[in-house]
Amino acid sequence: MTALAFDRPAPVRAARLRLLPTLVLFAKNSAAGAVAFALDLALLWLLVERGGWAAMPAAAIAFIVAASLHYALARRFVFAGSTRGVASGYLFFLVNAGIGLVVTLGLFAMLIEWAGLPWMLARLLSSLKAGILGFTLNAVFNFRVL
Repeated sequence: MTALAFDRPAPVRAARLRLLPTLVLFAKNSAAGAVAFALDLALLWLLVERGGWAAMPAAAIAFIVAASLHYALARRFVFAGSTRGVASGYLFFLVNAGIGLVVTLGLFAMLIEWAGLPWMLARLLSSLKAGILGFTLNAVFNFRVL
């Protein structure tokens, strides 16, 4: 027989109550991130395939442009009501995006050079780790909701 929610210790109940809002924020952030990521991939493809750029600098430029869109979407739809100012929030977001950029480009390079993956697949995989890291940094340190 399973214990009812009110039969569980208070810390377990409190942790579960905090989990749902975190999952909702993560889902909203993932949706905003998916839109920004689509822009990132489209710009990356244009720069590499049509512009003749090398993959690494193209990935960096595409990432920064997409991070700016992601901030606008996150500010409006994910972390609406944040008490942090728009300019300072954008600065913190860019710092967090910079950390994500280092992770993304590091994984991107490793997946291309060491694993021999095609650049688009490498970019998709590297974005997963950077996306989770970026959400955590922004939710905890920038918008201070977790």
